[in-house]
Amino acid sequence: MIEAYLIHILILICIYIVLAVSLDLTVGFAGMLNMGHVAFFGIGAYTSALLTLGGTPFLPALIAGAIMAGIAGFVLSLPTTKLKGDYLAVATLGFAFIIESVLKNWVSLTRGPLGLPGIPRPEFFGITVSSQLGYLIFSAVVMAICVFLIVRVEKSPFGRMLEATRDDEVAASTLGKDVYKTKAIALTVSAFFAGIAGSLYAHYISFIDPTTFSLLEVILLFSIIIVGGLGSSKGAIVGAIILLILPEPLRFLGFPSSIVGPARQILYALILLLILYFRPKGIFGRVELGES
Repeated sequence: MIEAYLIHILILICIYIVLAVSLDLTVGFAGMLNMGHVAFFGIGAYTSALLTLGGTPFLPALIAGAIMAGIAGFVLSLPTTKLKGDYLAVATLGFAFIIESVLKNWVSLTRGPLGLPGIPRPEFFGITVSSQLGYLIFSAVVMAICVFLIVRVEKSPFGRMLEATRDDEVAASTLGKDVYKTKAIALTVSAFFAGIAGSLYAHYISFIDPTTFSLLEVILLFSIIIVGGLGSSKGAIVGAIILLILPEPLRFLGFPSSIVGPARQILYALILLLILYFRPKGIFGRVELGES
C-alpha cells in the first residue's frame, strides 16, 4: 500500500518536472510571464486521450498531443510576443480560460464536465505498461529525455539569445536580433513539452476533465518555478519535488478531504512567502520574478 502510494507520487513528480522545466524556458529564460502553460498541458492530454480512445496507438497519439500543444503555443505567440509584464500575464491567462471553456462546452468531442474515462495505458509492441512500477520507469525515461532536450536548448546559442532578450530586449533588437521570433519559438517549444506532460498525465490517471487544467494548476506551476528559482532547470526540478512531497503528510493527519485541499493551498502560499522573503531568487534561481 505504502509502496504503491510512493510510486504514485514519484510518477506525478516526473510529470510535473517536465511541466516546470518547460515553463521555466519561457518565464525564467525568455522573461515571458506565461500564465497559460496549463492550457498546453490540457491540449496535450485531451488530444492524446481522444486519439487513443479512437483506436490510435499511444506513441502517435503522444506525438500528436505534443504537436497540437506546440501549434497552440505558436498561435498564442502571434498576438502576445509584443506584450510585457502584466499585459502578457493577463493575455496568456485569458487563453488558459478560453481553452478550459472549450473543454467544458465542446461536449460532442470532450464530453464536457463528464470528462474522458477509460483512457488506456501506453502500449508498445503489444506490451501494455499496466503496472505502477512500469509506468514510473516509463515516465522517468520520458522526463529525462525532455529535461535533457530543454537543457540543451537553454545552453545553445538560442538559449543565450533568450537570456539576452530577457535581460535587455532593446539592446538585443539594436544588435539586429529578432526578439519577437525568439519569443515565439520559445513559447512553441515550451508548449510542445507541456503537451508531452499532458499525455503522460492522461494515460496515467486514465480520467481527465476540464477541472484538471484550472487556475489552481497555474498557481502550482508558478509556485514550483518560483520556489526552485527562475532561469534554472535544476531549480524547477527541485521545486517540483518539494511542492509535490511537502503537502503529502496532510493526508495522514486524519483531516476530512474538504480541509486537506484548502490546507495544501495555504501551505503552498506559506512556502512562497518564505521563499520570496528569505530568498527572492528562489533556491537556485538567477533572476527574480520582477526582473524576468
